[in-house]
Amino acid sequence: MKFFIDTANLSQIREARDLGILDGVTTNPSLMARENIRGHDAILTHYRQICEMVDGDVSAEVLATDLDGMLTEAAELASVHKNIVVKIPCTAEGIKAIRSLSAKNIATNCTLVFNTGQAVLAAKAGARYVSPFVGRLDASIRHTRHIIDCMEAGAHVVTCPLKPILGLLDHPLTEKGLAKFVEDARKMI
Repeated sequence: MKFFIDTANLSQIREARDLGILDGVTTNPSLMARENIRGHDAILTHYRQICEMVDGDVSAEVLATDLDGMLTEAAELASVHKNIVVKIPCTAEGIKAIRSLSAKNIATNCTLVFNTGQAVLAAKAGARYVSPFVGRLDASIRHTRHIIDCMEAGAHVVTCPLKPILGLLDHPLTEKGLAKFVEDARKMI
């Protein structure tokens, strides 16, 4: 399974990359705003910085909601870097945009998917990724249990914040075993 970090924070992206487990990054307007990324040029520059840090797909979301606006923004975003995957909302206009972009070999990630029907339409339109949300919008993958559930369900990619990914490392027996090894190692010196 691939791990995509869901953030626009460069420090968190760097930390996940340096851990050696980062396969890609997903962003959205809320994450970009949280990092105080403002203005057209700043947005494109930030996406370029992320792409230069990551050897994998980087989802960059369109802001438009109409077909022509999404297609115009998608072309511009795709031109920023070869790793950009254009994130498109799962609406009727979004499905049309995905179909059009797919025909032009522009990779897409269909977002705001909440049911199987939406996922099927996005896949049929040609989306490279379909990003279903777990439950409500604020209840997407936020805990290590959610990651394990995705693994068990056969997901190819999980996208979540860094904290639950790092949480996969936590286990009381790992800590206990390491403490014992360190204690025994001191006896060897």
